Amino acid sequence: MIHFIKNNKWIIALSLVCIIFGILTFFTFIDRGFIKLNDLNLQILLTIDLILLGIFFGFIIRETFRVLKEKRRKKIGSETSSKYIVLFTSTTLLPSILIAVFSLVLFNVGLQKYFDKQIKYIVNSSAEVATNYVNQTISSIEADVLLMVIDVNRQSKLFYDNPKQFLNLLTSQRLLRRLDEVHLIDSSGNIIMSNIVDVTLDFVPPPDEAFDKSLDGKPVRITDPSTNRTSALVKLNSFIDTYLYIVRFMDPKVINHLQQTSDAVSFYYSVQNRKTGIKISFAIIYLLIVSLLLFLSVIISINLASRLTLPIVNLIGASEKISAGDLTAKVPKVETNREFDKLNENFNSMIEKLKKQQDRLLITERHTAWESVARKLAHEIKNPLTPIQLSIDRIREKYLKNNENQNTNISKYLDTINKQIQDIEHLVNEFSDFARMPKPILKKIELNKLISRSISLHELSDSEIKFNFIKSKTQSYINGDEEQLNRVFINLIKNSIESIHEKKRENVDFKGKINVDIERDSDYIYVTILDNGVGFDQVDKKKMLTPYFTTKKKGSGLGLSVVTKIVSEHNGFSAFNSVKNGAKVEITFPKYI
Repeated sequence: MIHFIKNNKWIIALSLVCIIFGILTFFTFIDRGFIKLNDLNLQILLTIDLILLGIFFGFIIRETFRVLKEKRRKKIGSETSSKYIVLFTSTTLLPSILIAVFSLVLFNVGLQKYFDKQIKYIVNSSAEVATNYVNQTISSIEADVLLMVIDVNRQSKLFYDNPKQFLNLLTSQRLLRRLDEVHLIDSSGNIIMSNIVDVTLDFVPPPDEAFDKSLDGKPVRITDPSTNRTSALVKLNSFIDTYLYIVRFMDPKVINHLQQTSDAVSFYYSVQNRKTGIKISFAIIYLLIVSLLLFLSVIISINLASRLTLPIVNLIGASEKISAGDLTAKVPKVETNREFDKLNENFNSMIEKLKKQQDRLLITERHTAWESVARKLAHEIKNPLTPIQLSIDRIREKYLKNNENQNTNISKYLDTINKQIQDIEHLVNEFSDFARMPKPILKKIELNKLISRSISLHELSDSEIKFNFIKSKTQSYINGDEEQLNRVFINLIKNSIESIHEKKRENVDFKGKINVDIERDSDYIYVTILDNGVGFDQVDKKKMLTPYFTTKKKGSGLGLSVVTKIVSEHNGFSAFNSVKNGAKVEITFPKYI
């Protein structure tokens, strides 16, 4: 997933920008965004959407041409990739296009239904009901004030004789008429007597023009939409400079609903006047958003097809190289599904094992050829050595027996010849031993014990070298010949010791160390010998495994050849590599079954 994001970061970024601008355009269109809805802003947003759409379309064209170009060149996997792209794109586009067409038709039908006669009648009726409610409230307070004037004027004497009882009269009138405030005020707006529901509210006197209008004895209606107050003022003829002022508050929720109804009616008729433009604008915005999402799905389809076909292409390429004989070919590691990863890993493991088997067969064939040569050479060289040795003995007996002092030079010559014959015999014996090396007698062997004995043998004679043996946590059994495998590890450790001594000749204070490590998995056991000697940098690694190749003055060149031969006959593998400040030898054996 991370690999996919890295490879397609620009496309993903552009997709996010497109989706953000599409959503922003839509919310601006319905006037629910932070950008003010007007023609200029909407045109700018639509232009940006069109530009982004063009860039996206350019990406699709580029990717399409790339796929077609690969197909024309008959590149490996191009046909499969193109089929996947067509499949993914078609399964994405066809349903999306059908849904888009259906949505546009549904929107058009729904918008048209929105403007039919029944909806228009309901909208107009809602506005009429709201207006009637306000008018009814205003009319009712006018009737209430007229009825109260009659009752209050009748009790004018009580006002002067018993003000407290008169206040009770006002209270009962307020409760009877369901008023919020009842006041007796003078012409200056000063309160003479009052009874109110909420004492925390500030008194709002009538405007001056209301006093003037009420002088003829008729009630004056006063409305204040900002405070939801509906009030009435009337002059009391039975009182001196006294006015009756009553107040009723309309329900704030009702007023809010009335305001919303009014706004809805205004919005409805504004939408009706612009319904053709709205249809066109909505269609453009909808097509832009749908197109952006469709193009995004196409890009994802192309990349998904490439992601699916890339492991297949790699497998085909590697198999072609292998069929041509190149067993070093590997399937490149790519970020893909777990199943493909496992397939690639198994394929590479299979090729690696096949390469090791091929190397082992080559080593076996090479050793077989050298064994044949060694047998013939040993036979051909040994035959003349015996008469030569007899001839030297006769010469020594005939010419030097009684006159050794006079023939000193001849004696030296004969000694030299005799020494060379012995060296040749030693070499011939090694040839014979190599040629006559028996087939291993396989049986169950525990490697930890075998290697431990080999190390102990060298630790006694080379105490200055530090040996570090890391055994496997569990017993490591293989099917092998104990004598031959012991010879393998003795030779390898001996080579490491000689390499350390060679390095020590240049630096007397040099401290040598040899690490031996045993590890295992489900199929194999791995033995690693690591030293800090001179390493293999100065040696041809191909030649050093060849029989009779040596860099030592007195070496026969058979040590590593014997090692590789024995390991190969045990169905194992060997690898010789230089590391920093030393050498590393890795021996692999199949586990005992």
